[in-house]
Amino acid sequence: MTTEQKLIQRCDSKCELCSAASHLTAFPIPPDSDNSAEKSIMLCEVCLGQIANPDTTDAKHWRCLNDSMWSQEPAVQVMAWRQLKQLSNMGETWAQDLLDMLYLEESVMQWAQATQPAPVDPNHEPTLDCNGAELQAGDTVTLIKDLDVKGANFTAKRGTAVRGISLTSNPEHIEGRVNGTRIVILTCFVKKS
Repeated sequence: MTTEQKLIQRCDSKCELCSAASHLTAFPIPPDSDNSAEKSIMLCEVCLGQIANPDTTDAKHWRCLNDSMWSQEPAVQVMAWRQLKQLSNMGETWAQDLLDMLYLEESVMQWAQATQPAPVDPNHEPTLDCNGAELQAGDTVTLIKDLDVKGANFTAKRGTAVRGISLTSNPEHIEGRVNGTRIVILTCFVKKS
C-alpha cells in the first residue's frame, strides 16, 4: 500500500486539518520527513497553499484547528501546533489560547519545534526599527507617521499595526499588509509592538 493510500484510509478522504473533501494531497512534514504515512498528512489545496505561502494566511480558515489539534496522529498534531504558533505570532489571541491547551508528548513537541536551520550569513545586517530594536519575520510593528502608499491611493495612518511582517534582503525595508495591500515600509517609520 502506498503512502497516499495509507493516508486516504487514515483520514477517510478528508483534509486532516480542515476536513475538506476535495483536492487532497499527501504532504511530508519537514524538516526530516521520510515520506512515510507516519511523517506525512493529507491536506486540501487551501491548507497546503497557505502552509506553502504563509503570506496568504487567512486566520478564519484556521479556526478548524480547534478540532484537528486533538487528533491522535502525531503528524497532525505537529502541523496543528506549527499553524497555531504562526497564527499566535500574527497576533491571533484565540490561537495562543489553543496552544496553551494543546499537550504534546515530548518527542512530538521536539518534532513540532524542529525547523530547518537558516544559513548563517556572516555579513548579515539585522533589521532594526526606529528605536534600534531588532525585527524578526512574523513580528508586529506600529507605524510612527502617516505614509502615502504610492500606487494604492491611500494613506497608511500613524498608529496602524502591521502584523506578521516579512523581512527583505535590504535591512532598511520590511514588507507587510496595510488595508489588505502588501507594501514595502522603511524601518525608520515603524516601531516594534
